[in-house]
Amino acid sequence: MSDETSTTRLEAVRARIRAAEDEAGRAPGSVALVAVSKTFDAAEVVPVLEAGQRVFGENRVQESQGKWPALRERYEGVELHLIGPLQSNKAADAVALFDVIETVDREKIARELAKEMAAQGRAVRLYVQVNVGEELQKAGIPPREAVAFVARCRDEHGLAIEGLMAIPPADQAPGPYFALLEKLGREAGVERLSMGMSGDFERAVPFGATSVRVGSAIFGTRD
Repeated sequence: MSDETSTTRLEAVRARIRAAEDEAGRAPGSVALVAVSKTFDAAEVVPVLEAGQRVFGENRVQESQGKWPALRERYEGVELHLIGPLQSNKAADAVALFDVIETVDREKIARELAKEMAAQGRAVRLYVQVNVGEELQKAGIPPREAVAFVARCRDEHGLAIEGLMAIPPADQAPGPYFALLEKLGREAGVERLSMGMSGDFERAVPFGATSVRVGSAIFGTRD
């Protein structure tokens, strides 16, 4: 993919976010763009970094370890989000590498993250993933358990949960699921909502998304 293509797409996505903020009556810049670079190699990420993008999302710890340390040496201010499921045996690596982990979804992960952050002296920002569509194939805590789980993360594990994350069912209108996450966020007392992807990020903005995770609309379709 040419440099021009990814940077042009990046600018188009940024413009669409600004337009959606304006239409929803939200302040400019209130929705952060997380550029989802999973499966794309360092050479494909560089043009987007050169265009000033600094917040990126990755699905796998191992892939990120092979890609991001060298990129971070070249580009200051990178903020790396883990947006894929986290296995407990990868918690130490995830805490060492990521600035934000958006996929806290069970007690075991909460315990491991608390232990690793204490051991490494590193305060990673955390989101609880909610399975808003209650789909069997998707990770995430059921909506009815989400508020209580956030409270347990804080009270029992000492974790400062700052947001909720969700991926609505692909075959349904996303609006009701974004509305559900916004409601749960209010009830749980979190400030941030990570929702909306390449196909629906503009719909997430009026429901209070504070970040949207956009991959293919920037980098193109994956192999």
